[in-house]
Order: sequence, then structure tokens, then C-alpha cells
Amino acid sequence: MFSHMVQEFQLPLSNPVLVFSTILFIILLAPILLRRLNIPGIVGLILSGVIIGPHGFNILENNSAVDLFSTIGLLYIMFIAGLDLDISEFRSNRFKSILFGAYTFVLPISIGFPLCYYVLDYDFLASLLTASMFATHTLVAYPIVSRLGVVKNQAVAVAVGGTILTDTAVLLILAIVVGKAGGSLDHDFWLRLSISFVVFLFIMFTVIPRLTRWFFSKLESEKHGHYIFVLSVVFFAAFLAEMAGVEPIIGAFVAGLALNPLIPHSSALMNRIEFIGNSLFIPFFLISVGMIIDVRVILSGPTAIIVALVLTVGALIGKWLAAWLTQVSFRYSAAQRGLIFGLSASHAAATLAVILVGFRAGILDENILNGTIILILITCVVASFATDRAARKVLKEGHGHELSRPELTRLQHEHILMPIADMDRIEKYLEFVMLIKDRKSIHPVTILSVVPNNQEAGLNVLRARKKLEEFKKHVAAVDIPLNALATIDHNPASGIARIAREVMADTVVLGWPRKAGIIDRITGAMMNAIISRVDRTLFICYIDQPIVSRKRILVVAPPLAEQEYGFQAWLMKVVKLAQELKVPVRFLGDENTWEGIREEVRARGINLNLSFEPYNDWDELESLKPHLNGQDLLVFVAARRSAVSYSDAMENIPARLDRHFDLTERVLVFPQQYYDPVMLREDLSTGPLVKGIEALESLGKGIGKALRR
Repeated sequence: MFSHMVQEFQLPLSNPVLVFSTILFIILLAPILLRRLNIPGIVGLILSGVIIGPHGFNILENNSAVDLFSTIGLLYIMFIAGLDLDISEFRSNRFKSILFGAYTFVLPISIGFPLCYYVLDYDFLASLLTASMFATHTLVAYPIVSRLGVVKNQAVAVAVGGTILTDTAVLLILAIVVGKAGGSLDHDFWLRLSISFVVFLFIMFTVIPRLTRWFFSKLESEKHGHYIFVLSVVFFAAFLAEMAGVEPIIGAFVAGLALNPLIPHSSALMNRIEFIGNSLFIPFFLISVGMIIDVRVILSGPTAIIVALVLTVGALIGKWLAAWLTQVSFRYSAAQRGLIFGLSASHAAATLAVILVGFRAGILDENILNGTIILILITCVVASFATDRAARKVLKEGHGHELSRPELTRLQHEHILMPIADMDRIEKYLEFVMLIKDRKSIHPVTILSVVPNNQEAGLNVLRARKKLEEFKKHVAAVDIPLNALATIDHNPASGIARIAREVMADTVVLGWPRKAGIIDRITGAMMNAIISRVDRTLFICYIDQPIVSRKRILVVAPPLAEQEYGFQAWLMKVVKLAQELKVPVRFLGDENTWEGIREEVRARGINLNLSFEPYNDWDELESLKPHLNGQDLLVFVAARRSAVSYSDAMENIPARLDRHFDLTERVLVFPQQYYDPVMLREDLSTGPLVKGIEALESLGKGIGKALRR
């Protein structure tokens, strides 16, 4: 037994279970231990790979299992970069991304080619291929900006956008150089490369999104199946890219771009993708990068040292100059320049692809290979430190649309209450709440069930609490805290209003009421009671299909909506929903309201595809139908009585929307009103009289309309 144990622990370790557990312990402990030395976790994982690798203490060797997980991690980094890319920000900054891509491609090659051709005395093809390696960069430091929350900064969008441009160009150079060395650089080569690449893009941006949308809608309940499907798309895209003649990392990045509009950043699916990648696959890749590095090559002779120094210094200078020129061109801060440099300075994935292919083809020698390994180690360390330092400076300086202190305080104290009557639709409403809820809020989402106050009230409360607890598991997948409440009240409206005050909720999200009975249809008593008694921002939602299937948000706002106390609150929720769904927003309403919306969006530096069309036919809701299509989410902004934007057209608006748009996905919004706390108590002496006058006014308006017709 003892000899068997000794054999299991012989180096390098060969038992797959022991190998896997060793790597997991390294992933767990390396960042924790090195954080005390102010060393970024990424650097710690790479250094751990150097120590345990075949060129260190030889604890692990590069086998097929390590290579597989390394490939998965590399593809995962590129895929998450594509998913995190703000499409609206990228479109508005595409010129900047293209210019940065040109800078970070041309400058390093311009520096690298003379160094290799004249200083290191390599031939033309070897110099060109090595110089192209200078231009590549891998987003090894991307998890740092993701963790620190500066992904939305414009400098990050520019750096990520430039990555795909420069790496694609470099990998095309690789294909051309290898083709030239093999004597196959002919007309057929160019034709095959062009056709295969076009077919690849067609499949990724036309076929895959439609297939994904169909899968998400048909198998909506299979949450784990969604993740497996996405993972399959990533690796299938990597395979297609390889078949098209480019590197698999390009396919993974394109897969992220293709699925970007279908996976909201606050969704449970996105949380699963990031959690598994950042916990397992990406650390595995970083360790495998360290395992390739052989520090002893520095001691093998002066040639290896000279080549390593020339390659490393030339690559870092080229990337720094590209970041500096980008800063000067777009007037970025020094911290943003550091962010661009940090993200683009690390060489790993594409660099290894270029050098290994060139070495195997006999174009490059062993000195270039060893020098490149040292370059990878140094640039990954420099990039990690530079990115971490620059990202923290960006946060301190407030670049990238950071919130003011009052606005940040308001978001932190945001509290959403979600009363539930229809348990069958709770997941759809939770998904909506997840998309509009700000992650900076310190409060949980409160889901509420109001139980009738009758003889079985106690038993019904226990049943309601049990059902609500079951749905906590859904929200746990996205790290949003959830609070479940069940209360007893004679009237649901008063129960909702009372709990909203008790938990100090500022937003209430309701499901669309089921078909009412004949009495409630005539009086609208239940819904009107909720609208009048719940004085917070109120969202009444009808969501039947997966909300990610919506391709546009159509907002209908009445005149003077911009003067309401709760105008900013509901507008920012709609904006956040559009940002999560990556869809445009079209406003119908008054010119002054549109100007108020534009000012709010512009003041916050929000980049969103907005458009406007005048609309004033408020009495006839059917006139909205020509403006809608089957893939719109209709957001109708109404108003309570006594509100400045209230008009006769707002009367009984839930029933009217239900009648005219029964198959349309819709959200009815009632903005919060400013109330004097002293006036919150209903005056019992005048209440019935006011309601009677309102009823007479409503009857008179109905008779007047009938006579006019």
C-alpha cells in the first residue's frame, strides 16, 4: 500500500484526479497568497504555472488534458470579451476602435521588422512573421477590468474593439506567410480564404442568432440547457473559424458578438457563463501559459538573452506608442491610456499561434521560440500590473460616466417590491426585475403574496411562504438577494400599499391582472385601487414570451411627462432595460417630453440608440397599432389623477390597453408622485364625495362621446 502511494505521487503527477485537484488548489490559493504582496491574481496563476510546470519543479506536465482545458480557457476569454462588449458603445466608437486597431497593428510591426531584419539578422519571411507577433495581443488582463467594474469605460471598448481587428489581420498574415513558404500562395488560396470566411460570418451572424432565439423560446424552462447550448455554440464557432482559415480565438470572439444581444448582462445565464469561466477555465489557461515558459533558456547563451530582450522591449514600446497615440487622438486621460496599454500589452494566445506555426513550418528558429516564451511571461506580468493600476485610477478620476454621489446614493437605496398573484408567471417577472434592477443597490428584491383575511388565512400564509421560498433558487443564480414575504389583508391593494411603505420600496412591479369578473370590468375597482393606493413608481407588466426576444422598446409618454416627480426614475429603468437587451428605443409623444428625455440621457453620458416620432392621438389607442410590430415591447407611461400629465385619456387605461393590445408584450408605467407625508392619510369626510364627483364626470364624458358619434 505504501509503495502504491509513493508511485501515485511520483513527479510529474499522472493520476488525473490528483492532477485536477492540484490545479484546483493552485487556482484557490495562488491569488490569495500573492494578493498580500500586491501581485495581481493573474500574475500569480502564471507564476504558479512556471513553478509547477515541466521547466520548474516538474509537478505537472503538458498533456492532452491540460491542453484541452487551456484551449477552453483561451476561447472563454475571447467569448466573454465579445459578450461584454457594449454594442451601442462600440458602434458609436467604431472609428476610434478602427484607428486604435491601425495604431496597434502598424506601429509594432514597423518597430519589429527592422529589429528582426537588421538587428537580429533574420530573413524577410522570418522578420515579417516575428514582427506580426509584436502586433498581436491577448486580453489576459480583461478579468481585471471586469472585476473592478470599468468594462463600460470607453477606453475598454476601444481596446477590445481593436483586438479583433489587429488579431484578425495578424492571423491572416500568418496564413499568407505559411502559404508563401509552402509555395501555395496562388489564386486558389485567396479564393478559398475569402469564400470560407464570408460563409463563416454568414453562419455566425444570421443562422446562429435565429437558432439561439428559437432554442431559448422553445426550451425556456431548461436553464442549464441554455448554458450547454451557448458553450456548444462557442466551440462550434471556433471550429468553423479554423475551417475558414483563421484561428479559433477569432471564432470564439465572433460567437460572443453574435450572442451579445441575446444574453443580458444581468441574466442568470450570463452569471453562469462568467462564474464557471472565471472560476475554472480561464485560471486553467493562465496556469498553462506559465507551464510553457522555460526560464532556463536565459542561461543557455547570450543569443537567447539578446533575442528575448529585443523582442520584449520592442513589443512593449510598440504597444505603448499605440496607446499614447490613441490618447492624443481622442484626448483621453493618462489613466485611460494606461488602461488601453495594459489590455493590449500582454502577448499569449495569438502570439503562441504565430510563433509555433512558424517554428513548425521551419520559418523561425529555436531562439525566436525561446525568446517569445520569455516575452509572454514579461508582457503578461507588465500588462496585469498596468491594467490593475490604471483601472483603479479610472475609478478614482470618475471617467466613463461615473454617477454623482446623490445619484449613487439613490441607486444604492433602490428597493423593488414585486407582489405576486399568478405563481405560474413569477419567473418572467423576476427576469424583468433582474434586468431593471441596479447592481449597486444594497437592498434585496422583495416578493410579496397577499393572502385574504379569512378563516384559512394562517394556512394560506404558510402555503404562500413555501411557494415563495422555492422561487428564491431562481434569483440565487444571478447573485441578487431575495426577500420573500406573505401578509394577510382584507384587500390586496391595501396590503401591497402597506408593505411598500413598511419595506420603503421605491418601485413596485406587478403582473398584468387576469381577466376580471363582470363587476370589476365595469368599475375597474381592483386595479384602480392598486394604482391610487400604491404611490411608488408602478410597473404593470404583461410578459408572455422570453423578454430577450424583443428587438425594440416602444415608449409612449403623454405631454408633460417630463414634469413628473418620478420622470427620471422610470426613464432610467427603461434605459437600463434597453441596455441589457441591446435594443433601440423609440419614443412617441410630445416634443418637450422628447427634449427632456434627451437631456437626461445626455447628462448621464448614456450611449443608446434613441429615436422620436410625434404622437398626440391619446383618445384613440388603436392609432398606436401602425407604430407597433410583433417584436416590440410596448411601454405606456400613464399618470394618476391629480398628476400634472394626467388627462381624460388616462382613465381606465389598463382595461383599454388590454382590449386593444391583448397579444402585445407591454408594460404600463405610473410615475411616482411627490406626496406630503401629512396628506398621505385619506380624508374620510371628503373621500366619498370626491369619488362621487369623479364618477359623475366619467359618466358625462361617456354620454358626450356617444352623442358626438
